[in-house]
Amino acid sequence: MPTTAKTKEKKLLHYTGKAIANFNLIQTGDKVLACLSGGKDSFTLVNLLRLLQLRTNYKFQLRVLIIDKGLPNFDATQIETWLQSKKLDYEIVKTNIFAIVQNKNSTPNSYCVLCSRLRRGHIYAYAKKHSFNKIALGHHRDDLITSLLMSMFYNGSIASMPPKLLTDDQQLIVIRPLVYCQEKDIIHYVEAQQFPVIAKNLCIAKENPTRQKTQALIATLTKQNIKIPSNLLHALSNVRPSHLMDKKLWDFKSLEIGNVVE
Repeated sequence: MPTTAKTKEKKLLHYTGKAIANFNLIQTGDKVLACLSGGKDSFTLVNLLRLLQLRTNYKFQLRVLIIDKGLPNFDATQIETWLQSKKLDYEIVKTNIFAIVQNKNSTPNSYCVLCSRLRRGHIYAYAKKHSFNKIALGHHRDDLITSLLMSMFYNGSIASMPPKLLTDDQQLIVIRPLVYCQEKDIIHYVEAQQFPVIAKNLCIAKENPTRQKTQALIATLTKQNIKIPSNLLHALSNVRPSHLMDKKLWDFKSLEIGNVVE
């Protein structure tokens, strides 16, 4: 591996390890199911978890799950070859998600929400069936800050993607080990590693234009102040309820001189 690639891998491993430690994402004895979509982020996630598993002498179990959504041109041959070369435990689950989405939606622009929901259902069902307690997803720093702004701009709420989430039925924990990793580092790493990344245009659905605009806004602001992305990420872990307006978090009615609000 070239020196620059080794440096990038070391950086990504550092931030992944930091996230795991800070949020207690993986513990000894955990059964981790890593979801591989075939994109750059999920390939990076799987490879870094593989390296961390080796470093810890297999203190946690790791299996890679690929959900075949039934896309017309989907071919997992190269992905399987790569997984086998890394001696990774994996399984491909074939589904009819794409056909269902096509029948339920009139335009490609409306595919993504239902497709994601159905894919998530298959992942959760597989994890429960095979007794996995953790599901690892490949969302990175830039995904988190983009989601934060989109939630504020278009949903009227302050929310994003947490590094660790207990599912509604409290049977699984979803983890995002790449929350500190920058997308630009992932791009360079993927190019150096030559992962068999699946082409973006495999699905006929178009990328969310709202997300693209939000990403463009962040990029524009970053040109003026390079700390913008890191500040947005830091804001997610530096919440001051007393400086917001959520009455569920702060008792404004009891806020009076001489009356300490607990």
